[in-house]
Amino acid sequence: MSKSFSTITHDVSKALGTLRHDIPETIQGFNALAKAALSPGVLSALDKELIALAIGVTSRCDACVGFHVKALIRLGVSREQLMETLAVCTYMGGGPALMYAAEAVRAYEEFTAGKAAAGGA
Repeated sequence: MSKSFSTITHDVSKALGTLRHDIPETIQGFNALAKAALSPGVLSALDKELIALAIGVTSRCDACVGFHVKALIRLGVSREQLMETLAVCTYMGGGPALMYAAEAVRAYEEFTAGKAAAGGA
């Protein structure tokens, strides 16, 4: 059975809620770091999310792939931008990165299919 990135991101979000409750200072610190790191500057928010996805792919993190693909779709990533990023991941990470590049494509297709089914909203 194939994994569902919708399920992965939902389940991890739920578990993060537990962490938010049990270690609030740590989660607040992480959230502040994420906000600062991903804020547009010389690099756009889209560019920064592509970098984050690349790290998630090469680190083989399903949740990272899911969350960053969702963010990229929200930011209007094109399929071409995604594929070019995944090509660099494969170049730098070899076979294992290629396998997770394929997972990122599955996540993109899963999340954009849901968007198309909802009328592009």
